[in-house]
Amino acid sequence: MKLVRGFSQIDESLAVILNVGDNVWKYGLYICPDIDTILYGLSGLLDTDRGWGIKGDTFNFMNQIGKLGQEDWFRIGDRDLATHVFRTELIRRGMTLSEVTEYFRSAYKLDAKLLPISDDSIETRIITNHGDMNIQEFWVKYGAAPKVMAVKYRGAKNSRLAARIISMIHSSEKIIFAPANPISSIGPSLAVPGFKKELVKVKEKVIAISPVAGKQAFSGPAIKYMKALKLDISPVGVAKYYSDIIGSFVISKMDFSYETKIKKLGLNVYLSDIAMNTLDEERRLASFVASVT
Repeated sequence: MKLVRGFSQIDESLAVILNVGDNVWKYGLYICPDIDTILYGLSGLLDTDRGWGIKGDTFNFMNQIGKLGQEDWFRIGDRDLATHVFRTELIRRGMTLSEVTEYFRSAYKLDAKLLPISDDSIETRIITNHGDMNIQEFWVKYGAAPKVMAVKYRGAKNSRLAARIISMIHSSEKIIFAPANPISSIGPSLAVPGFKKELVKVKEKVIAISPVAGKQAFSGPAIKYMKALKLDISPVGVAKYYSDIIGSFVISKMDFSYETKIKKLGLNVYLSDIAMNTLDEERRLASFVASVT
């Protein structure tokens, strides 16, 4: 979200390809956490303290769910609930996820194009020492505590790229991989048949930003996932993961010692301040990446 918000400050022609692997049916509703975080973030509604949901929301619905004896660990705010109820209704009327997302984009009067990677169901499953679970169960219910054995993208093999994805790939000046979790935030999209093939064709304009500095991730359980996939815990490990589909890699300037190893993968390497703790830092990093040639 942070880099998207940064680019929205400098580029009105922004298009965002959205992860659908976090999507989940809960309480009879179709919930799309990554899509909604982008919608709320770009419209100024996002609860930035939590990193999800709507700021200042209340939780009367969830409190009542708990009183009815149902699981209430997946906390949906009351205003947030309106999004999920209406999305579910539109999907039941026959609209695709892309069409529903476009409806919300228009309702919020956002300039950025918002494109789910696929209209088909893809579910990120985390295989742990406590069993196979949905990513929301792993991350929210269990606080990312279980040991990760593997990560699977259920439904990905039978999914199709959404209609506008291929044309967007080829018409875009640059394609940027945000410093999100490479396994759970980027991985589900890469698992959709045809996506990597199209990225390889335009590899020279694909730029990724490292989600790790040294051996620490900026947020979330990325390190656990990387260990499960036996990736080196460093910018080099992330670079190898992306190496067949990107041409350039942006790393922290504190990680200059990794530069030579990454260049040996055939990638251009750029060093910058990549932490984004303020709106100014988001805009600064977006401007830096936009200047990469």
